[in-house]
Amino acid sequence: MKRQFDTRVILPRRTPRRWYGQGIPGVNLDTLAGKLIVVEGADGSGRSTQIARLVEWLEASGHATVQVGLKRSTLVSAELEVAQKGNTLSHATLSLFYATDFADQMENIILPALKAGAMVLSDRYIYTLMARDMVRGIDEKWLKNLYGVALVPDAVFYLNVPPEELVQRNLAKNASLDYWESGMDLGLSRDMFDSFLKYQTLLTTVFKRMQTTYGFTIVDGNRSVEAVFAQLKKRIESALGNPIHSRRHA
Repeated sequence: MKRQFDTRVILPRRTPRRWYGQGIPGVNLDTLAGKLIVVEGADGSGRSTQIARLVEWLEASGHATVQVGLKRSTLVSAELEVAQKGNTLSHATLSLFYATDFADQMENIILPALKAGAMVLSDRYIYTLMARDMVRGIDEKWLKNLYGVALVPDAVFYLNVPPEELVQRNLAKNASLDYWESGMDLGLSRDMFDSFLKYQTLLTTVFKRMQTTYGFTIVDGNRSVEAVFAQLKKRIESALGNPIHSRRHA
């Protein structure tokens, strides 16, 4: 029998802020008044579209927003982009590049924004990074220690879209598939189309296992943009503990 995601509503924990591990020294978590909301999912799952809509909705409601995501650190993002173009990075080097990118954003963007009371929307977080690394054979315990600097978000949404639909969306948008998003470095197949399907299937399997540990709210991303957005808004209001009303027409 094929294992399915647990799609029950997972409400945010009403507990004090905490790190996943050792955290960043000298940070008083009680001063972080903002909210950290993560949208996970593969390329083609609709993350960017949904985050853009969430930003518009939140800002129209009077909430300041800050966006973060993979490869956005001013410290290493440019170097990582160049290094990936050669398609020659080892799995460990790739992992450490992304971990550095994440840690820099956590310390210099996410934490200051939360302290200022902003809504931080993260276009993927440590979960994608860990899932990618685990598929590439990197030890999970080592990864948990590496990402112990990560703050536990207020809400995490995983947009679940079947690999067969993902490949069609990526081809429709870019007319090609990405080397790394297709897992070509793993030698799954010489054909990029076939490798993409196999790689994304492996990632989905890892995310299913991680859901038990990290308590994602799974959102069916194989629906209309409007339907997905409506579900995200409802869950975010639960995370905030109160309805959000737009002030645009107030």
